[in-house]
Amino acid sequence: MATQAIGILETKGLIALVQGTDAMLKSANVEIAGPMTGVGSALVSTTIRGDVAAVKAAIESGSDAAGQHGEVVSAHVIARPHADTETIIPHSTAKRARK
Repeated sequence: MATQAIGILETKGLIALVQGTDAMLKSANVEIAGPMTGVGSALVSTTIRGDVAAVKAAIESGSDAAGQHGEVVSAHVIARPHADTETIIPHSTAKRARK
């Protein structure tokens, strides 16, 4: 999958983030960029990657699902990020098995 966009979902509370992440992964062809990140003061975030349309659709559905279970602080899509942006995005160390 070519990384053409990055999506970030930030919520207050872990339950909302887990529900939102689950919805994002089920709704579009995206993958998690790295582990969940604790921001502090109960704020947590996750980052996804994929093509622009898939990331936009995933962030929208993830934000809706997370909003039903808690507070969404931020949901943002960065289309066609600069190559240097990769240096600050969390990276997954484990590769998922593809079927």
